[in-house]
Amino acid sequence: MLRSANIGVCDIREAAARDRAASTAGTRPLFYFRFGVDQALPQERRTPVTPSSSSRYHRRRSSGSRDERYRSDVHTEAVQAALAKHKERKMAVPMPSKRRSLVVQTSMDAYTPPDTSSGSEDEGSVQGDSQGTPTSSQGSINMEHWISQAIHGSTTSTTSSSSTQSGGSGAAHRLADVMAQTHIENHSAPPDVTTYTSEHSIQVERPQGSTSSRTAPKYGNAELMETGDVQQPDPNQPKPEGAQMLAMRGEQLGVVTNWPPSLEAALQRWGTISPKAPCLTTMDTNGKPLYILTYGKLWTRSMKVAYNILHKLGTKQEPMVRPGDRVALVFPNNDPAAFMVAFYGCLLAEVVPVPIEVPLTRKDAGSQQIGFLLGSCGVTVALTSDACHKGLPKSPTGEIPQFKGWPKLLWFVTESKHLSKPPRDWFPHIKDANNDTAYIEYKTCKDGSVLGVTVTRIALLTHCQALTQACGYTEAETIVNVLDFKKDVGLWHGILTSVMNMMHVISIPYSLMKVNPLSWIQKVCQYKAKVACVKSRDMHWALVAHRDQRDINLSSLRMLIVADGANPWSISSCDAFLNVFQSKGLRQEVICPCASSPEALTVAIRRPTDDSNQPPGRGVLSMHGLTFGVIRVDSEEKLSVLTVQDVGLVMPGAIMCAVKPDGIPQLCRTDEIGELCVCAIATGTSYYGLSGMTKNTFEVFPMTSSGAPISEYPFIRTGLLGFIGPGGLVFVVGKMDGLMVVSGRRHNADDIVATALAVEPMKFVYRGRIAVFSVTVLHDERIVIVAEQRPDSTEEDSFQWMSRVLQAIDSIHQVGVYCLALVPANTLPKTPLGGIHLSETKQLFLEGSLHPCNVLMCPHTCVTNLPKPRQKQPEIGPASVMVGNLVSGKRIAQASGRDLGQIEDNDQARKFLFLSEVLQWRAQTTPDHVLYTLLNCRGTIANSLTCVQLHKRAEKIAVMLMERGHLQDGDHVALVYPPGIDLIAAFYGCLYAGCVPITVRPPHPQNIATTLPTVKMIVEVSRSACLMTTQLICKLLRSREAAAAVDVRTWPPILDTDDLPKKRPAQIYKPSNPDTLAYLDFSVSTTGMLAGVKMSHAATSAFCRSIKLQCELYPSREVAICLDPYCGLGFVLWCLCSVYSGHQSILIPPSELETNPALWLLAVSQYKVRDTFCSYSVMELCTKGLGSQTESLKARGLDLSRVRTCVVVAEERPRIALTQSFSKLFKDLGLHPRAVSTSFGCRVNLAICLQGTSGPDPTTVYVDMRALRHDRVRLVERGSPHSLPLMESGKILPGVRIIIANPETKGPLGDSHLGEIWVHSAHNASGYFTIYGDESLQSDHFNSRLSFGDTQTIWARTGYLGFLRRTELTDANGERHDALYVVGALDEAMELRGMRYHPIDIETSVIRAHKSVTECAVFTWTNLLVVVVELDGSEQEALDLVPLVTNVVLEEHYLIVGVVVVVDIGVIPINSRGEKQRMHLRDGFLADQLDPIYVAYNM
Repeated sequence: MLRSANIGVCDIREAAARDRAASTAGTRPLFYFRFGVDQALPQERRTPVTPSSSSRYHRRRSSGSRDERYRSDVHTEAVQAALAKHKERKMAVPMPSKRRSLVVQTSMDAYTPPDTSSGSEDEGSVQGDSQGTPTSSQGSINMEHWISQAIHGSTTSTTSSSSTQSGGSGAAHRLADVMAQTHIENHSAPPDVTTYTSEHSIQVERPQGSTSSRTAPKYGNAELMETGDVQQPDPNQPKPEGAQMLAMRGEQLGVVTNWPPSLEAALQRWGTISPKAPCLTTMDTNGKPLYILTYGKLWTRSMKVAYNILHKLGTKQEPMVRPGDRVALVFPNNDPAAFMVAFYGCLLAEVVPVPIEVPLTRKDAGSQQIGFLLGSCGVTVALTSDACHKGLPKSPTGEIPQFKGWPKLLWFVTESKHLSKPPRDWFPHIKDANNDTAYIEYKTCKDGSVLGVTVTRIALLTHCQALTQACGYTEAETIVNVLDFKKDVGLWHGILTSVMNMMHVISIPYSLMKVNPLSWIQKVCQYKAKVACVKSRDMHWALVAHRDQRDINLSSLRMLIVADGANPWSISSCDAFLNVFQSKGLRQEVICPCASSPEALTVAIRRPTDDSNQPPGRGVLSMHGLTFGVIRVDSEEKLSVLTVQDVGLVMPGAIMCAVKPDGIPQLCRTDEIGELCVCAIATGTSYYGLSGMTKNTFEVFPMTSSGAPISEYPFIRTGLLGFIGPGGLVFVVGKMDGLMVVSGRRHNADDIVATALAVEPMKFVYRGRIAVFSVTVLHDERIVIVAEQRPDSTEEDSFQWMSRVLQAIDSIHQVGVYCLALVPANTLPKTPLGGIHLSETKQLFLEGSLHPCNVLMCPHTCVTNLPKPRQKQPEIGPASVMVGNLVSGKRIAQASGRDLGQIEDNDQARKFLFLSEVLQWRAQTTPDHVLYTLLNCRGTIANSLTCVQLHKRAEKIAVMLMERGHLQDGDHVALVYPPGIDLIAAFYGCLYAGCVPITVRPPHPQNIATTLPTVKMIVEVSRSACLMTTQLICKLLRSREAAAAVDVRTWPPILDTDDLPKKRPAQIYKPSNPDTLAYLDFSVSTTGMLAGVKMSHAATSAFCRSIKLQCELYPSREVAICLDPYCGLGFVLWCLCSVYSGHQSILIPPSELETNPALWLLAVSQYKVRDTFCSYSVMELCTKGLGSQTESLKARGLDLSRVRTCVVVAEERPRIALTQSFSKLFKDLGLHPRAVSTSFGCRVNLAICLQGTSGPDPTTVYVDMRALRHDRVRLVERGSPHSLPLMESGKILPGVRIIIANPETKGPLGDSHLGEIWVHSAHNASGYFTIYGDESLQSDHFNSRLSFGDTQTIWARTGYLGFLRRTELTDANGERHDALYVVGALDEAMELRGMRYHPIDIETSVIRAHKSVTECAVFTWTNLLVVVVELDGSEQEALDLVPLVTNVVLEEHYLIVGVVVVVDIGVIPINSRGEKQRMHLRDGFLADQLDPIYVAYNM
């Protein structure tokens, strides 16, 4: 079935010969290869060479000599070229502003420069060190030369890796245009700045098999409101066109007669016949040989370790370790000898070594996952060296603590002096290699979890044989190893294969490389080594350091194994290294990149050849094609290319193929990128203890297109993405782990890192300290880049660098970066070998504890899958209003409270038209009945008023107004009093004198500058002829502080009511007409508007009667009121209701709760009150202030079991979370959860709903938030996604009618629609007194008519959006109950992308996003959504909030946040009712008065 296949069209050797003939002498050719079908590049893709450009190019070429730019790197050039196009346009995005305290960095000395290695020993590191560093000589080449080189391509280029982009691409310009429009139109989908025009949006990965695109569901289906109209694939996207590939078979694994039957047998052989032969030389940090381990010593010491493991741990009857058990090997990187002895000791004892890193602290990055691996392997013993054992963290008693997540371990030191000598007759049992497990190598996955790959003894031996054959190893060769000897290539060559062939390994520790990067090259010269094992990082370091070296000779090397040769970026290090060291004896054919993976061991390796005429294989691939998984050979005219080198041929004895990376493992076509799979004996066999995961990785049966498996034996997934090119050469273009699928296109993390590094990295960030990963936001992956910033770079520089990185990545990869964050040096979590721990970094980013010092988010450019903005639906016309009030099949949304006319009650007060008459009547009939009791902060009675006391006091005030104030009836009087009895007396005094009172909150003595101007404004706007107040406030108004805030000379006459005349008025004024003005109610709305409404005498009496009926108030009742008495329902309950209904009001000023939070509840309990009213501020104060004190309050006898109704007075959507937590908290004190409810009032009608005593309990419904944005009401189950709980706003008051109308067309709406609440009732206000600003606009607020249907009734418009719903409950009169749900104010609602958003919904999401966000407010500014968050934490956390806020608003609301402002606690202004003043905040933001900690502008 399987046969060797030559896939290429032309043989690589012929191509080489042709190219050599054509190319100029002395340069190395680049090979472009094509597959199967000849794809000519479409004409328009070629950049035409105009005469001017080509002549300039020739001139340049002749001048730039080859060696002058020997270290250049095409990728860096390409990036610079792409950026040069942006040079002219400066970024139009404002720089983030930062508070000074955040900018000040710690002093330079406090910084240790981080490890600049990319520590690519494991997943965490990102291999970015592969490029040559720009040197001064390169810097001197001018930009023009670079650009012409990069755009026109030249045969003299160093052909190092490059991913770059054509001069002609408009994507970069488009990005700049997008950035230039700082305010991106938000109502349409954000501009798409990928290479496609918006007509062809990008394909999202579809599940295997479904080819037809899903049809869009019918309207009304929630799917449509979901994101992602299914994106149609781009018709122009490249598709694979080649024939199906054939599996590639490696050469026969030759069984050489003297190959040992097992690795232990080899050790025994060399240890006995050549005991003096050197096996391993270790180095100290000065590069001096520290120790030489001979084969004899290795053999005897390994035996000793084996004997001690088996016989000296535990007891004879109960040994701790038996053959087949797993033991951990914990050895530092500078002690390979001890590791080697322990490893072979385990093999001889037939126990399974699990090599791991040395834990440095109890909380190492990823250490917990290692612990999990040890636990799952059942490890109980850890072998370690003496020095390492001493260095482990210890508890005060000298015990080694248990590391986080680790099993309990016995630490066993393997140094010979600590071990017992085995008896003379003891010998290890040396068997032929079999299927028992030899060792377990750990592997860290993309998500940070650690798996153990089991390698059997036969696989171990076969792997050594295959490497020996492929590398041509012979006995006693010398090999220099720089790699980590505990795993991967370092282990396979430097510990295992070397022993099989009795080779001598010179081990260079990482600590020596840091001191002297040239040490490995010096050792190659010193020992005339034949082989060296390095990473591209080591070559890069050697390049940087080689200048001062004279006597280097690398001619002894026959093989330089590049362990990370599979990384696309290693090619530039290889090329640059060859350029420099060719003159020192290094031959081109010596460089042998290899590809490996923990599962498949060595996947492919380039063979050392003697034929220097056969150049290695190269592919210059289109980056654009690669993102679709397609190989497109690119002529070098495009900048956006990736140059890859081959990693040689398939291993001896193995078969390789490439399968599609997702879905059914079908063989790829010849021009398609797939995951390489290998079938061989020399591979891992499973993930230890994880049979399910093992099945998917270690058992894949590749299929042909017809669905037949190509082999009966399973293949193993290598985790590498690549293809098999001409001549069977294997090419790797990336790793599955680094794969990020954005909008259906694949990008490799390593490629992105390289592009970022090519943007002048040295100045701003540490090379190799860059992490790239993707996070899922709104159903797609988004790219995040995190880099460590150098301590000496300025804000401006960093921002500039970040902007350029974004431009470069957009130009070269045509993908947007979602977030770019810079963190201070040395703060990213490290892997044991100094690389970045990627999954920990991602975790920190997601949980908001990365603490970056600079953040740039670009959601506008990246997020292209927002749902389309909604088009408005045509409204229902009059024709569809049918009999029975049905609108388009739905009931018209209207409801009413009980009819006042039909209620028979013995209401004596009804006889009187005016409240002043009611008071006089009560003073005569029940003179000593107490109406008001005022409590002080200690809960004792500060003052009380009976009917007659109030009447007499009011008379004196009336006299004072007439005599001292010389007022006429109808004059306006401002009452500036603290909450209390004086205010009530002054109010009735005004009524007795025929004046119109206006209650005004007094200025705050500690905050005169901000509170006094509001007082002054109300006094002026209300045209008050006189101002009445107490003596204390009188002084305050005339004080020096007051003079500084306002012009005190313009106050109207101020009357002090502490000094009243003794006489009674001649007569008490009686209004001529109930429709005349009784009082004015002034209030500042949440939008910051000051509005006064006119309340007539008739409306006032009707209002009091309605409340009396709803709450069943009688003289025998007591009601506790903890509200501000200046406007709305709060004022009515405080001043008017008691006089009308005769009940006793217990008055508790909310300000007193600041000193005694329990005051209100204690009063409710003490007076056995059944009905109480409060505000949200009071409820919040109790919830926060008394949360921990419920037990002590219970002990003090607090009992809330008598409370029937506890009503929150508000003009907003009920705050369900607050009312619920309040109910829960005080449930233990007897509060019935059903007692807590809310009321609803607004400017046009101060109370529309109020939970009475007899109605059904308040109901809660869950609505779909997405439907609500389209003014639709769709009920859903509790807990379903996007559900929003809404609580009914109390029962509709008697005499009140409500209808829901469309605010634009004024037509009535059906039940399932969100619309404006319109109200008709006898206690509607009769109009605005004055609105600051435009009166004409507001004229229809009080007298609107429906555009069709019932066009006769006059309604008042509340300005609030809501809906009605008929419930299953019944009212007192047996009717089904209609519940009103208030959603939010029309003025505050934000129209974004054609949808209606309520600020509170976005704010709720943001507050949940991070524990440090205490409060949040949102508003719009030039189509941008601005989110202001209050930070409760250190300023270092401020920047963590930016990505989290952006993510949560995208995920939950499909909106892109334009600006994130982080401020201190208390900056968001809140009014007396506890409502946020978003417009004030907006004005403060625009006037730059917030003193923010950080302002981020999302691009």
